[in-house]
Amino acid sequence: MQKYSTLSLVRNAISHHNGWQKAWRNPDLKSEYDAVVVGGGGHGLATAYYLAKEHGYKNVAVIEAGWLGGGNTGRNTTIVRSNYLFPQSAKFYNFSLNLYENMSQELDFNIMLRQAGLLTLLHSRHDLEVMRRNINAMHMNGIDSDWVTPDEVAHIAPGINMSEDARFPIVGGILQKRGGVARHDGVAWGYARAGDALGVDIIQMCAVTGFDIKNGEVVGVQTAKGHIKTKKVAIAVAGHSSVLAEMAGFRLPVSSMALQACVSEPLKPVFDAAIMSPATGIYISQSDKGELVMGGALDAYPSYAQRGNINTLEHIISGVIELFPCFSRIKLMRQWAGIVDIVHDSSPIIGHTPVKGMYINCGFGTGGFKATPAGGWTLAYTLANDRPHKMNEDFSLKRFETGAFIDEMGAAGIAH
Repeated sequence: MQKYSTLSLVRNAISHHNGWQKAWRNPDLKSEYDAVVVGGGGHGLATAYYLAKEHGYKNVAVIEAGWLGGGNTGRNTTIVRSNYLFPQSAKFYNFSLNLYENMSQELDFNIMLRQAGLLTLLHSRHDLEVMRRNINAMHMNGIDSDWVTPDEVAHIAPGINMSEDARFPIVGGILQKRGGVARHDGVAWGYARAGDALGVDIIQMCAVTGFDIKNGEVVGVQTAKGHIKTKKVAIAVAGHSSVLAEMAGFRLPVSSMALQACVSEPLKPVFDAAIMSPATGIYISQSDKGELVMGGALDAYPSYAQRGNINTLEHIISGVIELFPCFSRIKLMRQWAGIVDIVHDSSPIIGHTPVKGMYINCGFGTGGFKATPAGGWTLAYTLANDRPHKMNEDFSLKRFETGAFIDEMGAAGIAH
């Protein structure tokens, strides 16, 4: 890693970083690669990095239609956690959280991981009964989760509405202390720089326009910058997965919907933990800059518009004010939406497609960011070995034929 003096930093800032060493190259597209990863977001960049690092691939390309990290990777609320219900999900997301915990050291890039905890609020007797069962399942799966009393909730979240007359009274909570937030751009940039150092070509502003398939096997990728010969293709494009699948001649059980979020003006530190309220349908955390980062449920219709609608935004704001009346006068600074890929059982699809040599990572819906390292790691393993790892074998497309669903709606129903 190149070191810079204070004077050098100032000089480069004044000169608009003229002569500043690039974090990754801007190479020309080659005519042939051993593997092509379609999608330059977190999952795609992680896949390319692990192909190079773990499996020795020396000739890999990441093809991105826009700019690196410009899709869902840059349009989420940065929460990381592993408190899922079923054994398959618990193992997968806990592996992802483990990778997050070591990512800054491994990539030599500060991803600003802050494990201040994820607090899930309980608002009714029904919530208490359901979460007692859920926390027992988490403990059986080896996932850390603590029962939190109302008094402890008030301590963790200063300013929260603890009134007994509240529309959504708080009767307790569940805390995963290892949960928290990470810098989404840092994750993408860290994987990009580390992958580039291992020889991965990152090709931006290069849309995939089609695939060359012969006798059911992929042999090439058509792009806006030219044709690529390859026999291995990994697709990791989140909400646009069904579009790429259609180019390859198969269908996916995926719907694309907008997931909104918004941030407030910066405030002094209020609370450290990320807070989730299933009953109100919102979640909130405070960024390192002091902004309140807020989100809620999906817009309830298919869309590719990265803006969302006003009804969902109103629902998010009303839920936040219900929980924190003291925030009613703060200013909302900006709002955005990402296009997420929703499947029937709220669990991902990672593995083979009907086309030989083509593999896919999709279906993470509202939980894609927290799964970034594990999604890339398992997709790389599957491509390199032409078989799934134990962690993703149950997340294959075959479950939609057999009905062996992993229904995580209870753990993934709130968008974060």
